[in-house]
Amino acid sequence: MAAVEEDLKYTAEHQWVRSAPGGSAQVGITDFAQESLGDLINITLPAVGDNLVAGESFGEIESTKSVSEVYAPVSGVVTAVNAAVLENPEIVNDDPYHEGWLISLSVVADSAEADSDEVELMDAEQYRRLIEA
Repeated sequence: MAAVEEDLKYTAEHQWVRSAPGGSAQVGITDFAQESLGDLINITLPAVGDNLVAGESFGEIESTKSVSEVYAPVSGVVTAVNAAVLENPEIVNDDPYHEGWLISLSVVADSAEADSDEVELMDAEQYRRLIEA
């Protein structure tokens, strides 16, 4: 079964978000997503400074099986892009929750966004139930 980390929030589109002090957050795809995609061969991500809107696509992940869009779990401004995964997408296959993070954001929306219709963030238990269904 795919790994699910307790300290993250998840989306139904299989992205995760790790909040950090100061209103920043890291974003990536879940272990379930990388297993479903198979061997990753290319990743397209936004540029530092780009504004992202929760629920909207911000990049693509190409595998040997398909191309999938990646959606922002929260709104914010891109503060960092993981250059290592652009050069070596298989890092996401090997370690999707740590070395395989995709982007960092400065979150501009308040915490009420999690309760809006725009994006629904799940805790680890809720996400486990989703992928087991």
